[in-house]
Amino acid sequence: MPLNVFGTELEPCSRDPLTGFYRDGCCNTGPRDLGAHTVCIVATEEFLAFSRDRGNDLSTPRPDYRFPGLRPGDRWCLCASRWREAWEAGKAPQIILTATHEATLELVPLDVLVKFGWREERASR
Repeated sequence: MPLNVFGTELEPCSRDPLTGFYRDGCCNTGPRDLGAHTVCIVATEEFLAFSRDRGNDLSTPRPDYRFPGLRPGDRWCLCASRWREAWEAGKAPQIILTATHEATLELVPLDVLVKFGWREERASR
């Protein structure tokens, strides 16, 4: 059973758009997922512009990769290294912590992730 950063069962990130390295709606990872698509983000315009400027255009649809293109508000399984890069640049989007895979903790400490927990999720804890 895949676990989230809290050590409990990994919750789905998004089915619309369908996300995840395995396109199963979850931020699951495995040996083939070299980018570690483990962080469930809530996309913002600021983050999408940052990612585009860094050479990773997440806004433009790419049907050949079953990628619909993201809009602000979409949830998406992002590479942990890209999220860390955005955090270090002051452009990190919020995270759905219960849908973020525990493998993320290899690159980003839990206390940092918690600071970026999605507002509504923090309010319910």
